[in-house]
Amino acid sequence: MPVVIATLRTKPGRRDDVLAAFEEHTPAIHAEPGCELYAVHAGPDRVTVVEKWADQASLDAHGVGAPLVALGRVLADALAEPGDVAVLDAFPAGDPAKGLL
Repeated sequence: MPVVIATLRTKPGRRDDVLAAFEEHTPAIHAEPGCELYAVHAGPDRVTVVEKWADQASLDAHGVGAPLVALGRVLADALAEPGDVAVLDAFPAGDPAKGLL
């Protein structure tokens, strides 16, 4: 099950625009087949999204799906730099209830 951590640094004054875009498009992303987790977190100058997908095929479909494309249009001019997106495999360690998404 792929896990994605995406960190997006916002331009000064654009954080609220980015969060509004996520608020608008996240319900459609949650409805995508294979979406197990899509959680948005915000700091003063960045937004981080933690995602978990049932399989690589679901993640691949999300990457070209209409909700992400629409979100990307809004984000294109609101980000200070390209997003840092990492696709990771779980490495469970310690207590399984706390060490695995």
